[in-house]
Amino acid sequence: MKRFIAEADSRQITLLPECLDDYIDEANPVRAIDAFVANLDLAELGFDIVPEATGRPGYHPSVLLRLYIYGYLNRLASSRCLEREAGRNFEVIWLLGRLVPDDKVIADFRKDNGAAIKKVCVKFVELCRQMGLLAKASVAIDGSKFKASTIATQLHTQQNRPATRPARRKRVALFAVCPTSAPVRQN
Repeated sequence: MKRFIAEADSRQITLLPECLDDYIDEANPVRAIDAFVANLDLAELGFDIVPEATGRPGYHPSVLLRLYIYGYLNRLASSRCLEREAGRNFEVIWLLGRLVPDDKVIADFRKDNGAAIKKVCVKFVELCRQMGLLAKASVAIDGSKFKASTIATQLHTQQNRPATRPARRKRVALFAVCPTSAPVRQN
């Protein structure tokens, strides 16, 4: 991996923590992310894995892809949140080999590799289906949007609260007498 920023070995012993590998147990999902990305052919998927000949070395696409997948699985959509996690979360520190990409680098990676990331998502779903991790269930997504509107007569403030309190008590008392029928609102 010439011309890329080199990541540190996750098993390298340091002062704190002694070894990052000790903090990540064998069943941790970041190990699955690492193994999944390691087995992908990034060039075939459309990632640019040829480094630039000049300028500062960049991050290898596999590093940023691991961070992206981690963020997706942990509902971290913001590039700034991912940057923050890369500097303080032991799972992400282990996953990225102590690299901390800038939020602009993460955002540019998403922008420049959108089609390739979609192909990775397809591969991930295929792998989950092969492993039996996905059940065949129906999923419904409700895209309803409601506009909020407050009418002055229904707005409860300190001034009109005492006037509405007896009416509410009357409706509650009516409901307590006959619980099977909802109280009728009179305007």
